[in-house]
Amino acid sequence: MFDEVLILEDANFLEKDHFCNNPYSMGELKIDRLEGSAAKAHYIGHLLSDVKALEAMLAKGMFANDVIRIGAEQEFCLVDDNWEPSDKAMEVLKAINDDHFTTEIARYNLEVNLDPLVLADTCFSEMHAQLTTLLEKARAKADKEGLKIILTGILPTIDPRHLEIGYMAPIKRYEVLNSIICDLRGDDLYLHLKGVDELNLRHDSILLEGCNTSFQGHLQLNADDFANSYNWAQAIAGPILSVCANSPVLLGRELWQESRIALFTQSVDTRGSTYLPNEYDARVGFGKDWVQGSIVDFYRDSIVEFPSLVTMALNTNSLEELEGGRIPKLKALQLHNGTVYKWNRLCYGITDKKPHVRIENRYLPAGPTTADEIANFMFWVGLMRGRPKTYDNLPKKMNFKDVKSNFYNAARYGNAAQLYWNGTLTPCSELVLHELLPIAYRGLYAMKVSSEDVEKYLGIIEKRTQGKNGARWIVQNLRSLKEKHKTPKALRILTASMYANEQKGYTIDAWQAVRGNEYTPTEAAKTVRLFMNTKLITAGENDSAALVLKMMKWKNIHHVPIVNVKGDLTGLLTWTDVRDHSNDALRLHSRVADIMRTELITITEDTMLADAHALMEKKEINCLPVVEGKKLRGIITTKDL
Repeated sequence: MFDEVLILEDANFLEKDHFCNNPYSMGELKIDRLEGSAAKAHYIGHLLSDVKALEAMLAKGMFANDVIRIGAEQEFCLVDDNWEPSDKAMEVLKAINDDHFTTEIARYNLEVNLDPLVLADTCFSEMHAQLTTLLEKARAKADKEGLKIILTGILPTIDPRHLEIGYMAPIKRYEVLNSIICDLRGDDLYLHLKGVDELNLRHDSILLEGCNTSFQGHLQLNADDFANSYNWAQAIAGPILSVCANSPVLLGRELWQESRIALFTQSVDTRGSTYLPNEYDARVGFGKDWVQGSIVDFYRDSIVEFPSLVTMALNTNSLEELEGGRIPKLKALQLHNGTVYKWNRLCYGITDKKPHVRIENRYLPAGPTTADEIANFMFWVGLMRGRPKTYDNLPKKMNFKDVKSNFYNAARYGNAAQLYWNGTLTPCSELVLHELLPIAYRGLYAMKVSSEDVEKYLGIIEKRTQGKNGARWIVQNLRSLKEKHKTPKALRILTASMYANEQKGYTIDAWQAVRGNEYTPTEAAKTVRLFMNTKLITAGENDSAALVLKMMKWKNIHHVPIVNVKGDLTGLLTWTDVRDHSNDALRLHSRVADIMRTELITITEDTMLADAHALMEKKEINCLPVVEGKKLRGIITTKDL
């Protein structure tokens, strides 16, 4: 997501027409921290000039309104033959050698930018065809590296190893942005999501954002109708997200149905506290109220609310360019806009030598299939173009907090969400099926979009309202798999099945349940990580020996790791200790530290399963704690083997 503004193709790219991307959207951009009084004065001067030029162009009616265009960006994941994230994105990108493709923040993600199309006739099937062609090109190059492409909002097999700084794409702009955000926070990034499971962790970089992959859609707006259009985009975001959710699992935990929403918000949050009066909004957000005024007012508000973070070489004055008869690129304004991540983001661009504005829809997830993605995008575009006149002044019709609540409820609960619409609480499936889909049909037909395309793609949305979306399919199948497999192996089976279904071309409403035989680890892949237990009952050194031994008997637990106050593994209690000490009154009045075993034999997650087996036989033991340094990661027993 970051590279939409922080990259540049070549010295001539800014002279080309562009639509889907900001003008900084291919290749390498030399950006720097915005620091030092001279640099700040230079940058702010250009930023203010950009705002004045924008205001002048709007006043003169220079914005394109006669032709409406659409565009899209597809992010995707690269996985190896073990269905784990690959670190070879840069090699694949080089092999593809196509300007439609660019990097993402993580070494296991890439992005493909589709060509803009006029919103009419067969534009959606044409977009689908180009997307298929470009992905096939990428798949051919990935295959030569022994890799596969997965379309999903969050890749299920990502684990903490893939969030280490070595997995960040080796491009300076990511290093700069990571450094700025971490310095602004003054502390590690903090992530807390609670769904069916809970995830609570600290991390030292913004690479958590690399877990997200999306299908970002662009729709050109009539600049004179900006406020009504943008507010309508906000109103429909919750219902759309509810039927499109496809990201329910992160680091093996079942969280929100669309966990990307909370993950992205928190992974680049520069705020130290939300209680401080000067730290109210996150840079990733839905907004805090209905917009009012023009596009100039929108950008002014953004400048007021969010300090600029980065700068670049700025050698042209936008006002002077405009006075000279040229359409300015508004480089400083776009650079600022690229570090504010609204879920509905307003973008400025130039097409056919005319300025335009468009909304970039950032909340649609990638996958499960390209047909599902095009259907999601068409549904949004149809709703945007079909807005009834009764919704022209939304601040008088709906409460903004209801609309914002709808968005986050949809992210949490997916197609099970209850949403407020015109003040009435309604199941999202009913709202989509009975009110919003008819609006989308009318909007698309008004733009003379092919009826065959409309019936095909909106039919996919209709089927989803009566069945399951991607998130629900993932949740149901992962729960089933975890009844028979440890979580790491279940996640690999799940990912393999996602790939197999996507390759067949079936949309999500037709996906069958996972069989369980989609993935069999090779001997080289049979590490302890796939088979160890991660749901453990542990005890502290100072806990009552009597209580811990009794707990082991109650729950028939044969091995209890012991940790100190820092969470380091320091000892182990086994079933032998239960047998030897349960009737010893003196021992029962002791601390756990007094009876635990301290001479421990441990292994790591990357230890081969055969080696772990051999070690247990050699030492005549029935379990091995699995550690990373001194931290406990799991335990593997003879039963697991």
